[in-house]
Amino acid sequence: MHSERGGQHGEGDLEKMVAILTAVPELHFICVDVANGYSEHFVNFVKDVRRKFPTHTIMAGNVVTGEMWASDQLSAVLECADAAHGLGGHIISDGGCTCPGDVSKAFGAGADFVMLGGMLAGHAESGGEVIEKSGKKYKLFYGMSSDTAMKKHAGGVAEYRASEGKTVEVPFKGPVDATVRDVLGGVRSSCTYVGAGKLKELSRRTTFIRVTQQLNTVFGNDS
Repeated sequence: MHSERGGQHGEGDLEKMVAILTAVPELHFICVDVANGYSEHFVNFVKDVRRKFPTHTIMAGNVVTGEMWASDQLSAVLECADAAHGLGGHIISDGGCTCPGDVSKAFGAGADFVMLGGMLAGHAESGGEVIEKSGKKYKLFYGMSSDTAMKKHAGGVAEYRASEGKTVEVPFKGPVDATVRDVLGGVRSSCTYVGAGKLKELSRRTTFIRVTQQLNTVFGNDS
């Protein structure tokens, strides 16, 4: 099983990373995480990490557009995958998936990996304790830049930054295996519809058409 060491790129972070990866050789993936991966300092930091760890897999981001500005997730994947694949790199689609169809679209746009947050929140295997309110069960869901996360893991919000994201109570969904099967089944169906024999072929056989709604609401909004 491969594990990942995530980190930032501030003063002293490289030394901390070296110490951790030396102490735990089972870690094969390094995630260098920053809100905007276009800064010269960030690029140089990634180069330093590569020199220190020539055989590790490095996840470096976030990178979206050449204009250094945000974009919708599908457009970001389409543009970045085209650029990265030409250089032998890989793309991770991070955020925005609410149903199996979104995961299929990310792969169809050229993503090599897809991150899921909200779709996996609220399950028995996800972090946090189960909360009961008025006879119903919930779990807290929050991002690592939220006020909740920084108070829990960093002793509070630092003076130089602001919290991002919100904390929500997600209905408890039980074991995650049913959700995972639903996602995998949806991706397989998408491959069948476009004639892709394997996941790698999905992006080469996918064409996107703009529609006004994603779900069929003839029999209600929950279907």
